[in-house]
Amino acid sequence: MIGVLTSRLTVRIISEGSHSQQKPTTRENVTYRPPWHCSLDFNLFDGRPDRKYMAIHEVNMVSMDKCFSGLSVLRMPGTKWLVGSRGGKDKPFLVASLPFSVGCEGEEAKISCQKREEECNNNSYEQLPPWGNSTVHDDSGVAHSGGRPTSIESKVMVSPFQPKLHFLEEMDEEVLSKRILSLSRSNKFRSALELYMSMEASGLRPNLHACNSLLSCLLRNKMPDDALKIFEIMKEKEMATGHTYSLILKAIASTQGCESALKMFVELEGNGTLEKGFDAIVYNTIISICGKTNNWIQTERMWRKLKENGHPETIVTYRLLVCIFVRCGQIELALDAYHEMVQNGFNPGQDMMQAVIAACTKEGKWSLALRIFQNMRDSGFNPNVSTYNTLINSLGKAGEVKLAFRVYDLMRSSGHAPDVYTWNALIGALNRGNRYADALQLFESIKGEWNSQLNLHLYNTALMSCQRLGYWDRSLQLLWQMEVRGLPVSTASYNLVIGACEAARKPKVALQVYEHMLHQKCSPDTFTYLSLTRACIWGSLWAEVVEILDVSFQFLYVTLSNSLTYSDLN
Repeated sequence: MIGVLTSRLTVRIISEGSHSQQKPTTRENVTYRPPWHCSLDFNLFDGRPDRKYMAIHEVNMVSMDKCFSGLSVLRMPGTKWLVGSRGGKDKPFLVASLPFSVGCEGEEAKISCQKREEECNNNSYEQLPPWGNSTVHDDSGVAHSGGRPTSIESKVMVSPFQPKLHFLEEMDEEVLSKRILSLSRSNKFRSALELYMSMEASGLRPNLHACNSLLSCLLRNKMPDDALKIFEIMKEKEMATGHTYSLILKAIASTQGCESALKMFVELEGNGTLEKGFDAIVYNTIISICGKTNNWIQTERMWRKLKENGHPETIVTYRLLVCIFVRCGQIELALDAYHEMVQNGFNPGQDMMQAVIAACTKEGKWSLALRIFQNMRDSGFNPNVSTYNTLINSLGKAGEVKLAFRVYDLMRSSGHAPDVYTWNALIGALNRGNRYADALQLFESIKGEWNSQLNLHLYNTALMSCQRLGYWDRSLQLLWQMEVRGLPVSTASYNLVIGACEAARKPKVALQVYEHMLHQKCSPDTFTYLSLTRACIWGSLWAEVVEILDVSFQFLYVTLSNSLTYSDLN
């Protein structure tokens, strides 16, 4: 590199200390070099320093450009600067590669070099690398730091990692971009970040793929501050794409909350970023962020903004909209999104169709739910048990008993086993269709084949059928079975049995059930006393009627007193 010089050239170099690595590159060869300040005397003939020198780690390229700006520059790509001990045991250190060499001719050139050196000593840097954590030094030893403000202040702790700038041996932007990409994919964020910074300081531009990969790597390693700085550089150079904005918005949402991410999105909208980099991916990201907090109002607003800005919805957009609206109870909006998706030629997936079926059943739109259910089966999907149960329950509430059992048959043929919710929906459908005997018959078949699935709710549904039919003896049997099973018999269960006795004109049996209820320490309520009073009146048991009325009046007095006391306290 120095062989073109015709005379000796002195260069002053200041180091604040650094880590160096010997060849071969092993972890044991990494050493720390203390601060030093020396001059290099380059000789014409052998191109080596005249005395021993330590390894150089940090040299500012900008300052060297200023020092040698008046000299003739000969491009020698790939030249390596090897500095080390001559004749010693230590192997030389590979510091960097210089993309230029310096040539001086004669004594006049030597005087010019000395003047440039003095000028370099007196000047400070005007251009700094675009990074806040990087520090460069001029020959006077004055440090300067520069940074770029971010549009959103980070509320997380600053990373303790302080990256360094390096001279680059390779100057091909594509090759260096591939290195950043490989380092980022390997999760070597320190090396990737230092290489990116060195490229920026050298006036080289990494490609978009490398920048986005580095952003993702930094965010994976919880370094949002550094990621935001790269994001600002990409914005200034108009390199940011929808993927870039999506990465940053997700990072802001995870570190600072969904409201901060929404605020940043609004700021980007106001800065005119919509036309430059926003696309459907960015809107899908912000819609997903709004959905995490069940903010369906902002979700709908982003949906409308997406349409106004001329971006076409994707299948991901519609899936997010349907799921968020269903979860937030906005059934009409969910159905609007579903219908629009079908009209635009998108095929809804199984999860979306099941969510829409659930939304339709909540609104009582069982015909639409049944149609979507049929389309789901025609598309080759097999609905889950929850979807079958929801549809059966909806059909039962609408009095469509035949359709409910038809869906049940499809459920069995598809390989699904019915559960307690299935039985409850079917028995409830029979009761709503005034088919109480069929409901009891179904209950007996469940008890014979699926005995382990019987619970308190199914027993109460069967007791309701007994009450409607006046099957007082059957209701007593069911009550006894419940107690034997150890089920927590509630006041409602006793009321159903007393109601069956009332319907069968069995006042004495009703009174016995009432006494058993008190013995089991189960407190009667207003419905208990009303049913007992009617049963005793039908049986002309007037003394019992008076006694029941006295007890019921005391119960009402205590209930009213407690209610008034509670209201006064509040």
